Amino acid sequence: MKYLIMIYGNQEKWDAFPAEQWSEAVAKQDAFNAKYRDTGELLGAYGLGDAVTAKLIRRENGVAAVTDGPYLETKEYIASLYLLDVESEDRAREIAADMPFADNDPVELWPILHEAPRA
Repeated sequence: MKYLIMIYGNQEKWDAFPAEQWSEAVAKQDAFNAKYRDTGELLGAYGLGDAVTAKLIRRENGVAAVTDGPYLETKEYIASLYLLDVESEDRAREIAADMPFADNDPVELWPILHEAPRA
């Protein structure tokens, strides 16, 4: 079963995080990533760029229209995402609860219902 774990953030939250604690936080996250890559349960871990670097892509009359994005109703946005492949939802919950950032903020766990077939 595949699951997606998401961490949310915003610039205000990142600015408030003490600079001297970043290296420890990154080391904890790297250890988490290595632990679950080694078990084969973490398929990928991806930190996203700041929201100000995101773009919205639409097609208008067959031509790409690019605008600054994302279009957010709230100030929080997806900061990182993790793709799991685990035996059960219970296992996915265990891994999500082991996420270092879960000490400070909740992380979201979403089941992936289907995957596009590979060619």
